[in-house]
Amino acid sequence: MKNKIRAYSSLAILFCLSAVVLAGCGYTTRSMLTGKYRTIYITPFLNKVDVTQEAYSANKYRIYRPMLETDITRKVVNKYLFDGNLKPKKEGEADLVLKGELVEYRKDPLTYTEGNDEVAEYRINIYVNLSLWDTKENKLLWEEKNFNGNYSYFTTSAPGNAVVVSDDTAVNNAIEDLARRIVERTVEQW
Repeated sequence: MKNKIRAYSSLAILFCLSAVVLAGCGYTTRSMLTGKYRTIYITPFLNKVDVTQEAYSANKYRIYRPMLETDITRKVVNKYLFDGNLKPKKEGEADLVLKGELVEYRKDPLTYTEGNDEVAEYRINIYVNLSLWDTKENKLLWEEKNFNGNYSYFTTSAPGNAVVVSDDTAVNNAIEDLARRIVERTVEQW
């Protein structure tokens, strides 16, 4: 009799655990967008970095990187293709239009070497202004100012498992982070 009770108890526990595992945490792989939005046109990002400002030239960490806006546009389009919730289309054929402007590129020091004479770790920050438009109703759906993508990296020996990377790799990783965040902002509608 005790063996039957143990067997039923074990089955009940197994059933409950299976139900919890199969139910998941409530996350979905589907888009939070309504069914009327299936395509998107990404306008080429505009370069609105004003390097003529006195405040810009006074800060040695606020710099400009040529063709950064083109790289951002390409990565964002590729990220939408990879995500698959919104299919990139030509202008005039899309349900949505994403407009973007590059407004700032920064390379900020985070840590220094022991002698404080050299930067050991930097963070690349890329700031853009974004707006998403419904083309059928010509209506602004959302707008974000100073939307950020970033990446931190070491330029000299890194502690622990951290990897030393080049500036170019760090910039590409920051653009990748920005593109991922833009797509998430669009399809998940947080």
